[in-house]
Amino acid sequence: MATILFDEIVFGPVHSRRMGTSLGMNLLPYDGKLCSFDCIYCECGLNKDFRTQTKLPDRVSVRAALEDKLKSLLKEKVDLDVITFAGNGEPTIHPEFGGIVDDTIALRDHYYPDTKISVLSNGMHLNKTEVFNALKKVENPILKLDSAFDETVRLIDHPNSPDYSVARQVDLYQRFGNDFILQTLFLRGTFEGKGVDNATEEEISAWLELVRALNPREVMVYTIDRETPVKGLEKVPYNELMEIAERVEQLGIKTNIAG
Repeated sequence: MATILFDEIVFGPVHSRRMGTSLGMNLLPYDGKLCSFDCIYCECGLNKDFRTQTKLPDRVSVRAALEDKLKSLLKEKVDLDVITFAGNGEPTIHPEFGGIVDDTIALRDHYYPDTKISVLSNGMHLNKTEVFNALKKVENPILKLDSAFDETVRLIDHPNSPDYSVARQVDLYQRFGNDFILQTLFLRGTFEGKGVDNATEEEISAWLELVRALNPREVMVYTIDRETPVKGLEKVPYNELMEIAERVEQLGIKTNIAG
Protein backbone atom coordinates (compact mmCIF):
# COMPACT_ATOMS: atom_id res chain seq x y z
CA MET A 1 0.00 0.00 0.00
CA ALA A 2 2.06 2.92 -1.28
CA THR A 3 0.83 6.37 -0.36
CA ILE A 4 1.90 9.89 -1.14
CA LEU A 5 1.78 12.58 1.54
CA PHE A 6 3.13 16.05 0.85
CA ASP A 7 5.37 17.40 3.60
CA GLU A 8 5.46 20.98 2.32
CA ILE A 9 2.90 23.75 1.85
CA VAL A 10 4.14 24.32 -1.69
CA PHE A 11 5.49 21.36 -3.67
CA GLY A 12 6.80 20.75 -7.16
CA PRO A 13 6.46 21.81 -9.83
CA VAL A 14 5.46 18.41 -11.15
CA HIS A 15 4.13 17.27 -14.50
CA SER A 16 0.39 16.68 -14.21
CA ARG A 17 -1.33 14.28 -16.62
CA ARG A 18 -4.24 16.66 -16.86
CA MET A 19 -2.82 20.16 -16.37
CA GLY A 20 0.80 20.36 -17.51
CA THR A 21 3.53 21.86 -15.32
CA SER A 22 1.84 22.29 -11.96
CA LEU A 23 2.95 23.90 -8.71
CA GLY A 24 1.11 22.17 -5.88
CA MET A 25 -0.49 23.81 -2.85
CA ASN A 26 -1.10 21.73 0.28
CA LEU A 27 -3.28 23.47 2.86
CA LEU A 28 -3.53 20.33 4.99
CA PRO A 29 -1.21 18.94 7.69
CA TYR A 30 2.04 17.45 6.39
CA ASP A 31 1.91 14.29 8.51
CA GLY A 32 -1.53 12.96 7.63
CA LYS A 33 -4.69 13.24 5.59
CA LEU A 34 -7.71 15.45 6.25
CA CYS A 35 -10.64 14.98 3.89
CA SER A 36 -14.43 14.87 3.86
CA PHE A 37 -14.20 12.00 1.34
CA ASP A 38 -12.36 8.72 1.93
CA CYS A 39 -11.90 7.50 -1.63
CA ILE A 40 -10.79 3.89 -2.00
CA TYR A 41 -8.41 4.95 -4.79
CA CYS A 42 -6.83 7.97 -3.02
CA GLU A 43 -3.05 8.23 -3.42
CA CYS A 44 -2.87 9.78 0.08
CA GLY A 45 -4.31 6.62 1.65
CA LEU A 46 -7.39 6.02 3.77
CA ASN A 47 -8.34 8.56 6.42
CA LYS A 48 -8.13 6.10 9.32
CA ASP A 49 -4.55 5.14 8.46
CA PHE A 50 -3.19 8.69 8.39
CA ARG A 51 -4.64 10.62 11.32
CA THR A 52 -2.86 13.93 11.62
CA GLN A 53 -1.19 15.23 14.77
CA THR A 54 -0.39 18.71 13.47
CA LYS A 55 -2.27 21.93 12.81
CA LEU A 56 -3.24 23.38 9.47
CA PRO A 57 -0.77 25.94 8.10
CA ASP A 58 -2.10 29.46 8.63
CA ARG A 59 -2.75 32.01 5.90
CA VAL A 60 0.43 33.99 6.61
CA SER A 61 2.59 30.87 6.35
CA VAL A 62 0.93 29.80 3.11
CA ARG A 63 1.45 33.20 1.52
CA ALA A 64 5.11 33.32 2.59
CA ALA A 65 5.81 29.81 1.30
CA LEU A 66 4.16 30.52 -2.05
CA GLU A 67 5.92 33.84 -2.54
CA ASP A 68 9.32 32.30 -1.77
CA LYS A 69 8.69 29.51 -4.27
CA LEU A 70 7.43 31.81 -7.04
CA LYS A 71 10.44 34.09 -6.62
CA SER A 72 12.77 31.10 -6.87
CA LEU A 73 11.05 29.67 -9.95
CA LEU A 74 11.04 33.03 -11.68
CA LYS A 75 14.75 33.45 -11.01
CA GLU A 76 15.37 29.99 -12.49
CA LYS A 77 13.15 30.87 -15.48
CA VAL A 78 10.87 27.90 -14.89
CA ASP A 79 7.68 27.88 -16.96
CA LEU A 80 4.54 27.25 -14.94
CA ASP A 81 1.19 26.28 -16.43
CA VAL A 82 -0.86 26.12 -13.27
CA ILE A 83 -0.89 26.54 -9.49
CA THR A 84 -2.97 23.66 -8.14
CA PHE A 85 -4.65 23.34 -4.75
CA ALA A 86 -4.58 19.62 -3.95
CA GLY A 87 -2.36 18.13 -1.24
CA ASN A 88 -3.23 15.79 1.62
CA GLY A 89 -7.00 15.95 1.41
CA GLU A 90 -9.73 18.48 0.63
CA PRO A 91 -8.33 22.04 0.32
CA THR A 92 -11.65 23.82 0.86
CA ILE A 93 -11.77 22.45 4.43
CA HIS A 94 -9.22 25.09 5.45
CA PRO A 95 -10.99 27.82 7.47
CA GLU A 96 -8.94 30.54 5.72
CA PHE A 97 -9.44 29.10 2.24
CA GLY A 98 -11.05 32.25 0.82
CA GLY A 99 -8.26 34.52 2.02
CA ILE A 100 -5.59 32.10 0.84
CA VAL A 101 -7.14 32.08 -2.64
CA ASP A 102 -7.09 35.90 -2.66
CA ASP A 103 -3.40 35.87 -1.68
CA THR A 104 -2.62 33.28 -4.34
CA ILE A 105 -4.30 35.34 -7.04
CA ALA A 106 -2.36 38.46 -5.98
CA LEU A 107 0.99 36.63 -5.98
CA ARG A 108 0.22 34.91 -9.28
CA ASP A 109 -0.67 38.25 -10.87
CA HIS A 110 2.63 39.73 -9.68
CA TYR A 111 5.06 36.89 -10.48
CA TYR A 112 3.40 34.60 -13.04
CA PRO A 113 0.48 36.51 -14.60
CA ASP A 114 -0.06 33.94 -17.38
CA THR A 115 -0.35 31.01 -14.97
CA LYS A 116 -3.80 29.64 -14.15
CA ILE A 117 -5.05 28.60 -10.72
CA SER A 118 -6.84 25.27 -10.26
CA VAL A 119 -8.58 23.80 -7.24
CA LEU A 120 -9.22 20.05 -7.07
CA SER A 121 -12.29 19.66 -4.86
CA ASN A 122 -14.83 17.03 -3.93
CA GLY A 123 -17.42 19.82 -3.95
CA MET A 124 -18.92 18.95 -0.57
CA HIS A 125 -18.32 22.39 0.95
CA LEU A 126 -19.83 24.54 -1.80
CA ASN A 127 -22.76 25.26 0.50
CA LYS A 128 -20.38 27.62 2.36
CA THR A 129 -20.51 31.07 0.78
CA GLU A 130 -16.81 31.72 1.29
CA VAL A 131 -15.84 28.49 -0.47
CA PHE A 132 -18.17 29.08 -3.40
CA ASN A 133 -17.02 32.69 -3.84
CA ALA A 134 -13.36 31.65 -3.72
CA LEU A 135 -13.84 28.95 -6.34
CA LYS A 136 -15.60 31.43 -8.59
CA LYS A 137 -12.43 33.56 -8.58
CA VAL A 138 -10.04 30.90 -9.89
CA GLU A 139 -9.72 29.88 -13.53
CA ASN A 140 -10.25 26.18 -12.94
CA PRO A 141 -12.61 24.99 -10.22
CA ILE A 142 -12.35 21.22 -10.77
CA LEU A 143 -15.25 19.43 -9.09
CA LYS A 144 -15.65 15.70 -8.55
CA LEU A 145 -18.58 13.48 -9.50
CA ASP A 146 -17.65 9.80 -9.71
CA SER A 147 -21.15 8.46 -10.34
CA ALA A 148 -24.76 9.45 -10.88
CA PHE A 149 -25.83 6.98 -8.18
CA ASP A 150 -25.62 7.70 -4.45
CA GLU A 151 -24.88 4.05 -3.69
CA THR A 152 -21.88 4.02 -6.03
CA VAL A 153 -20.51 7.29 -4.68
CA ARG A 154 -20.77 5.95 -1.14
CA LEU A 155 -18.96 2.76 -2.17
CA ILE A 156 -16.13 4.55 -4.02
CA ASP A 157 -15.79 7.95 -2.32
CA HIS A 158 -17.19 7.41 1.19
CA PRO A 159 -18.38 10.99 1.83
CA ASN A 160 -18.41 11.63 5.58
CA SER A 161 -21.77 13.41 5.61
CA PRO A 162 -24.96 11.35 5.97
CA ASP A 163 -26.70 14.12 4.02
CA TYR A 164 -24.55 13.66 0.91
CA SER A 165 -26.48 13.04 -2.29
CA VAL A 166 -25.68 13.33 -5.96
CA ALA A 167 -28.80 15.48 -6.43
CA ARG A 168 -27.51 17.96 -3.83
CA GLN A 169 -24.11 18.09 -5.54
CA VAL A 170 -25.71 18.72 -8.91
CA ASP A 171 -27.66 21.63 -7.43
CA LEU A 172 -24.45 23.08 -5.96
CA TYR A 173 -22.52 22.66 -9.20
CA GLN A 174 -25.24 24.34 -11.23
CA ARG A 175 -24.56 27.55 -9.32
CA PHE A 176 -21.40 27.90 -11.44
CA GLY A 177 -23.39 28.05 -14.67
CA ASN A 178 -21.10 26.11 -16.97
CA ASP A 179 -17.91 27.81 -15.74
CA PHE A 180 -16.31 24.81 -14.05
CA ILE A 181 -14.56 21.54 -14.88
CA LEU A 182 -16.09 18.21 -13.91
CA GLN A 183 -13.73 15.36 -13.01
CA THR A 184 -14.64 11.68 -12.87
CA LEU A 185 -12.32 8.78 -12.08
CA PHE A 186 -13.39 5.47 -13.60
CA LEU A 187 -12.35 2.18 -12.04
CA ARG A 188 -13.49 -1.37 -11.48
CA GLY A 189 -12.73 -4.22 -9.11
CA THR A 190 -13.89 -5.32 -5.67
CA PHE A 191 -14.07 -3.69 -2.25
CA GLU A 192 -15.13 -5.47 0.95
CA GLY A 193 -16.65 -8.28 -1.08
CA LYS A 194 -18.68 -5.97 -3.32
CA GLY A 195 -18.15 -5.38 -7.02
CA VAL A 196 -17.07 -1.86 -7.92
CA ASP A 197 -17.49 -0.59 -11.48
CA ASN A 198 -18.57 2.92 -12.44
CA ALA A 199 -17.84 2.27 -16.11
CA THR A 200 -20.77 -0.04 -16.88
CA GLU A 201 -23.30 1.04 -19.47
CA GLU A 202 -25.87 1.71 -16.75
CA GLU A 203 -23.40 3.91 -14.85
CA ILE A 204 -22.16 5.79 -17.90
CA SER A 205 -25.64 6.43 -19.31
CA ALA A 206 -26.87 7.90 -16.02
CA TRP A 207 -23.65 9.92 -15.59
CA LEU A 208 -23.97 11.31 -19.11
CA GLU A 209 -27.45 12.58 -18.30
CA LEU A 210 -26.00 14.55 -15.39
CA VAL A 211 -23.16 15.80 -17.58
CA ARG A 212 -25.76 17.00 -20.08
CA ALA A 213 -27.71 18.79 -17.35
CA LEU A 214 -24.61 20.38 -15.80
CA ASN A 215 -22.99 21.31 -19.13
CA PRO A 216 -19.54 22.04 -17.64
CA ARG A 217 -17.01 23.71 -19.91
CA GLU A 218 -14.81 20.60 -19.69
CA VAL A 219 -14.94 17.05 -18.35
CA MET A 220 -11.83 15.25 -17.09
CA VAL A 221 -12.12 11.52 -17.78
CA TYR A 222 -9.39 9.56 -16.04
CA THR A 223 -8.49 6.40 -14.16
CA ILE A 224 -6.12 5.11 -11.49
CA ASP A 225 -2.51 6.19 -12.02
CA ARG A 226 -0.79 5.03 -8.83
CA GLU A 227 -1.05 2.22 -6.31
CA THR A 228 -4.27 2.46 -4.31
CA PRO A 229 -4.76 1.96 -0.55
CA VAL A 230 -7.38 -0.69 -1.30
CA LYS A 231 -6.38 -3.89 -3.08
CA GLY A 232 -8.46 -5.37 -5.89
CA LEU A 233 -9.02 -2.19 -7.91
CA GLU A 234 -8.23 -1.96 -11.62
CA LYS A 235 -7.67 0.77 -14.17
CA VAL A 236 -10.28 1.23 -16.86
CA PRO A 237 -8.45 0.72 -20.18
CA TYR A 238 -7.62 3.80 -22.21
CA ASN A 239 -9.79 2.73 -25.14
CA GLU A 240 -12.83 2.66 -22.83
CA LEU A 241 -11.96 6.10 -21.49
CA MET A 242 -11.79 7.29 -25.10
CA GLU A 243 -15.26 5.88 -25.79
CA ILE A 244 -16.65 7.63 -22.71
CA ALA A 245 -15.00 10.89 -23.75
CA GLU A 246 -16.40 10.62 -27.27
CA ARG A 247 -19.91 10.37 -25.85
CA VAL A 248 -19.26 13.49 -23.76
CA GLU A 249 -17.97 15.33 -26.82
CA GLN A 250 -21.14 14.40 -28.68
CA LEU A 251 -22.87 16.65 -26.13
CA GLY A 252 -20.67 19.51 -27.31
CA ILE A 253 -18.45 19.43 -24.21
CA LYS A 254 -14.64 19.42 -24.29
CA THR A 255 -12.85 16.49 -22.63
CA ASN A 256 -9.45 15.82 -21.10
CA ILE A 257 -8.46 12.14 -20.92
CA ALA A 258 -5.78 10.62 -18.69
CA GLY A 259 -5.32 6.86 -18.83
